[in-house]
Amino acid sequence: MEDKKIRVRFAPSPTGYLHIGGARTALFNWLYARHYNGTFVLRIEDTDQVRSTEEAVNVILEGMKWLDLDWDEGPEKGGEYGPYYQMKRLHIYQEYTEKLLKDNKAYHCYCTREELAKSREKQARENKSLKYDRHCFNLSEEEKKRYEAEGRKPVIRLKIPAKEIAFDDLLRGEVTFDGGLLSDFVIMKSDGIPTYNYAVVIDDALMEITDVMRGDDHISNTPKQIVIYEALGFDVPKFAHIPMIMGQDHTRLSKRHGATSVMEYKKMGYIPEAVVNYITHLGWSSGGEREIFTKEELIKEFSLDKISKHAAVFSMEKLNWFNSEYLKNMSIDSLTKMLLPFLKEANYIENEEDLSPAKNEYIKEVVKLMQGRIKNFSQFVDYADYFFVDKIDIEPQAFDSVLSEEGVPGILQTLKEKLSALKCWNEESIENAVREVASSLQIKGGQIIHPTRVALSGKKVGPGLFELMVVLGQDKTVKRLKEAIEKIEEVKK
Repeated sequence: MEDKKIRVRFAPSPTGYLHIGGARTALFNWLYARHYNGTFVLRIEDTDQVRSTEEAVNVILEGMKWLDLDWDEGPEKGGEYGPYYQMKRLHIYQEYTEKLLKDNKAYHCYCTREELAKSREKQARENKSLKYDRHCFNLSEEEKKRYEAEGRKPVIRLKIPAKEIAFDDLLRGEVTFDGGLLSDFVIMKSDGIPTYNYAVVIDDALMEITDVMRGDDHISNTPKQIVIYEALGFDVPKFAHIPMIMGQDHTRLSKRHGATSVMEYKKMGYIPEAVVNYITHLGWSSGGEREIFTKEELIKEFSLDKISKHAAVFSMEKLNWFNSEYLKNMSIDSLTKMLLPFLKEANYIENEEDLSPAKNEYIKEVVKLMQGRIKNFSQFVDYADYFFVDKIDIEPQAFDSVLSEEGVPGILQTLKEKLSALKCWNEESIENAVREVASSLQIKGGQIIHPTRVALSGKKVGPGLFELMVVLGQDKTVKRLKEAIEKIEEVKK
């Protein structure tokens, strides 16, 4: 790398939540900065006053913090290149606009929407490029005053030089555009708010951003931005346009693919480290077979030449795999601690701080039982609900296909009596009791194990039955067998 210190930025618009695509852009910039011992800047692009909200800013910051993507400069941190909110930088954009007007590189445009539409229609009829016809480029002061007397408020357009615009994309190599096809686009709206392309250039230049890494949906903005850099006499940064993330049907990523707000993944019970590991692999590969990396290892391994030139495909199944791998390797204590808020939200415990040692130990036993079976904490709450309620709901399909079988009440009754009499409640004695009942009734193991599982959990699948019964306890096991028998008899009436 050059001697110049790397400075990169993530610049979200606070018009919604931080989604997976934005999080990956932030992550790639963060990894790049950390790999080269550079600076990672967070900037809030809040010039869309209609859609920008303080709430959205907070959600973005919350998402960044949850993913542990700490920024070196920006909101809550400050820095010598601030302010880091565009609406607090309006005087800066105005200053540079005055310079462009003075240098005859920009001009006031008073055209109405109707006049612009008519101009485009005329160009279309004549098979010409649809671009601004520079009607206002050489207006006299008198003409300007007349327009202003009519109540027209001008926008400011940049004069585009008719020349080839080229840049060397760090991922794609040389990219060229015909500047002659570009229209004199608006840089300042009539209300004094800068347009996206204009503000972003001034911010990146003044914040000394060396490398602009962003999604390839921005590639059409790059020639416009280069023209602005050159008009203002700024150094043009390096650009890297990362391929988009697609859904599994290869359409643009959306909620229907399971991709929602980053904070929604937190609510669903995903581990932030697993989410970071997964989204790093959306378009990046270390080059080997290995997929699980620590944050430090990702920083060490990350480089732009390992980013794919093809669109990445988002898969909930793959995210679940990453998360389950993390859950499998967590200590029972850590896993239990992280699960408690989810149990509280489901009303399975009252207060995390007031848990009795016995209740805490019970939860740990349930966690041990489910650890290898769950993909996220929400799934734990769904799969293990029967451990935390007095009365279970038996899944209708499980009842119909298992408990309604001929002879099931008699089997459960015999088992109930056998288990009630047990003096020692452990896996071995429970298994022996179940085997003895199966032998005495001359039935196969499955004929007793399957209905017993449904009677105790309400579900057809789950952890090992004998382990489940140990954790559930003798009293609860016997009680649920009794209730299942009563329910079967009731349905038969």
